[in-house]
Amino acid sequence: MDRHAGGVARRELLGITFDAVGMTRAVRRCTDAVEQKRYLSVGMVNAAKVVAMRKDDLLRGAVARCGMVLADGQSVVWASQLLGSPLPERVAGIDLFTMLLAQAAQRGYRVYFLGARPDVLRRMLAEVGREYPNLIVAGARDGYFGPDEQSGVVAEILRCAPDLLFLGMSSPGKELFGDQWGERTGASVVHGVGGSFDILAGLTRRAPLWWQRHGLEWLYRTWQEPARLGRRYLTTNASFMTMVVREALGRRWRSGARSGRRAARSGPPPGSRSQSPGEWP
Repeated sequence: MDRHAGGVARRELLGITFDAVGMTRAVRRCTDAVEQKRYLSVGMVNAAKVVAMRKDDLLRGAVARCGMVLADGQSVVWASQLLGSPLPERVAGIDLFTMLLAQAAQRGYRVYFLGARPDVLRRMLAEVGREYPNLIVAGARDGYFGPDEQSGVVAEILRCAPDLLFLGMSSPGKELFGDQWGERTGASVVHGVGGSFDILAGLTRRAPLWWQRHGLEWLYRTWQEPARLGRRYLTTNASFMTMVVREALGRRWRSGARSGRRAARSGPPPGSRSQSPGEWP
């Protein structure tokens, strides 16, 4: 069922509420939040996360509480079309990340980077400095800290007064950190960008555009890291497809059942007569 929140259409898909916006609208919602000093947390959902959310109540709750939830995977967009709740386009987390960096450099926003290994973070910061020379980096910290250090990390971010906070952490860590601490950091926008720091640092390569458009970015990543990602992607993709098929069949059955009940309630048309079992029309 479609809902509207703040003028933004939303779509229910596999138990998750998505914002039905494209990249341009997503970027504008983020910049509006900064300009208006409002808090906006961004949740990115791909096929693997849909599967994980079915099994992880904490992750599901953290994503549900995000101010904007976007389809980070092409397979999610295709599933939305198949199930009759179409989303306009894929909004990849790394694309939103780089577009917000460009906006920050242009508008003078302050940004903070949290996550990745120290060496990866240094390389990423160097590349960001070359790509966006006017960007104001309020601060940065690697992602290697324990639960007992989180409040100190948040206090450090708050002192730096960023407008945008990017979490270069894996899931569900970034979602849980953002859910618990995001608003307390003082940032207007908190965006979990996953492995995007690694890509900007040149540690891993992103799939070419053709692979992305055909929903094969997962296969390209598997080709780069088969031992680590091969089994994971095959398992999650199979589970996701099973979920979509079951939902499609369930919707079809429910639609048929509703039609049957309506026909039963309406009864035979006025003036008609019932036929006996052996009577020919």
